[in-house]
Amino acid sequence: MLRPLPLLLLLLLAVVFLSSTIRLGGAHEHDEEEDESSCEQSPDVRVDAEFRPGIVTVDGRAEDWADVAGPQLALLPALDFDEDKAYGGGPMTVKALHDGRNIFFMLQVEGEYAYSTGDDYKCPSVALMFQVGENATYQNMGGCSNLPGTCTEKSCRGHEVDIMHFSIGNAIPGRLYGGNVVDNRKGNGNDSFGHLVDVYAWNPHCRYLDGIGPSGHISNAQNDWKGAWWHSSLISGSSFIEEDSPFGKRGQKGTYSFEFSRPLRTMDRLQQDVQFTIGQSSKVAVAFWYPTDGNPWSKSQHYSASCNWLTLEAASVSGPSVSRVSSSGSWDAVTAFALLLSVVSFCLTVFIGYWVSKTKAVPFTPIDHL
Repeated sequence: MLRPLPLLLLLLLAVVFLSSTIRLGGAHEHDEEEDESSCEQSPDVRVDAEFRPGIVTVDGRAEDWADVAGPQLALLPALDFDEDKAYGGGPMTVKALHDGRNIFFMLQVEGEYAYSTGDDYKCPSVALMFQVGENATYQNMGGCSNLPGTCTEKSCRGHEVDIMHFSIGNAIPGRLYGGNVVDNRKGNGNDSFGHLVDVYAWNPHCRYLDGIGPSGHISNAQNDWKGAWWHSSLISGSSFIEEDSPFGKRGQKGTYSFEFSRPLRTMDRLQQDVQFTIGQSSKVAVAFWYPTDGNPWSKSQHYSASCNWLTLEAASVSGPSVSRVSSSGSWDAVTAFALLLSVVSFCLTVFIGYWVSKTKAVPFTPIDHL
């Protein structure tokens, strides 16, 4: 029979080996999940809008997004998806979250500071496009086959896409743009102040402001988006006004941040706005324009963060997509600890039982003999 010390030593060695195996297995699983977050490695990369109420302010600053995860996506020419022609500043980070009422987006991309007052085409610009109609494709902005001038709500039904486009040539950094009383009173998705517009389309040639169609004004729509922009080279804490333009020094290296918000649901009745539902997924695409070498860009000269729709999910409070990696890691840690505690308890039980069995019994003395 084994002595107590060797027996206990063998059991402890088994515990150490088991716990090491668990840690290595958990680390391997984590690496696999990280690999899946790259668009180059997985075309099914997704954007998770976690439920994180009260942590962001829509001011274009990225500091309050530091703890929110988001995929980094290569920016390739939309009309020539060639990696050799990728945007020189590097990938774009796309983040999202919601607070149960509004959905928020943060787009971050490195680039030298470029700003030309009043000229949108000599300033960076971004757009978000969402699938609305069930037949709407990423290619050809909805994919309706009708030629310009022949698109109608009936002929292109099912090909609707919702677009938010922000051109910053008239937008002061850190200031809020998008829906406003003046333009919403006119019943359309325009932004006369900062050109953060709410648009819908059936294809690239049939694109209109919300509330406006091929025959003119069709409904009392409104711009439901709000947004702001910033560049990391700008003086932190500054409150710029129009007279401060161009706000920074041309060519300064840094990161552009574009921040947006919109209600999860809108009062749209004409298939012009995407409707987000908590716990369900939507389809989104991201576009970026940049005045390379100071040259103005054209509408077709933009970079795309994907070659097809990206999946966007507004996570429920207790749903598994609130934090897939964190939840998996937490579950692995709890499981490992419980298993380790069980093994230790078993070892202690065996040792105590062996010790008791070897202890000399105390002789019984009848009380009559006392």
